Amino acid sequence: MSETTNALGAFLRARRGLVTPQRAGIPDTGVRRVPGLRREEVALLAGISADHYLRLERGRDRHPSVQVLESIARVLQLDDEHLAHLLALAADVPRRRRRRPRRQVPPPGALKLLRPLVQPAFTEDRYFDVLAANRTATALSPGLVEGGNQLRDLFLDPAVQVLHPQWEEVTECFVANLRQAVGTDVDDPRFIELTGELSLASPRFRTLWARHEVRGQRGTPVRIEHPQVGTMTLNRERLTIDGTGDLMLVVYHPDAGSEAADKLALLASAALPTADGEHRTPARS
Repeated sequence: MSETTNALGAFLRARRGLVTPQRAGIPDTGVRRVPGLRREEVALLAGISADHYLRLERGRDRHPSVQVLESIARVLQLDDEHLAHLLALAADVPRRRRRRPRRQVPPPGALKLLRPLVQPAFTEDRYFDVLAANRTATALSPGLVEGGNQLRDLFLDPAVQVLHPQWEEVTECFVANLRQAVGTDVDDPRFIELTGELSLASPRFRTLWARHEVRGQRGTPVRIEHPQVGTMTLNRERLTIDGTGDLMLVVYHPDAGSEAADKLALLASAALPTADGEHRTPARS
């Protein structure tokens, strides 16, 4: 049974494999064919029968009680975000395939705000598709152009990967964010297409995807190693675009008066076209 048909079971198996007997406070006895806790150990610690837990993992019990799920979450040491995801996967809510346009279009007001911004800014959907970007965003990263996908670039494009000295942490964050953004809508065609492509092409993505980490995006500092202006630490903010459902305006901005502010200003000025329509090339600091 695949993740699209048994998302609850896939999540439980993945999270069970991340909890060692030592973390669970039980003896590590016998040879373990796979890492993590055995099914019967999870059941014992959660106070349910081994058969009940087995039926949950195999998708034979689709409507467990909240009490049972919270007991399992305690054993699997899930935080609040992972518990919320677990409860959503098991919720008795009729599944309805929602028709989505192949590519959403940001509203005109958001585009009017985006384009003249000095800071790198772009709009994205829940799959991290770039729907629109200003000149400074494209100057910051070659992947930040209309029609690009940030996940694909992070895992498959060396020119984007070298921008991120903390690439492993960044990729881990993006994959966990995708899990939360999609939630229970695992049969979404765009989601299946994107995760299928990356699973085939990137061992790193396969490893992270198998962990079933769930995490919401938050404003955070990001280090960029830019080939023209050098290292910058920029704040990454995501702002909801009203009336669009799940579109976000993303803005990178430096701390006021910082070295990064000077470097970003240089990059922004270089992104402006000259009188002959060309672009300046800033000297590396």
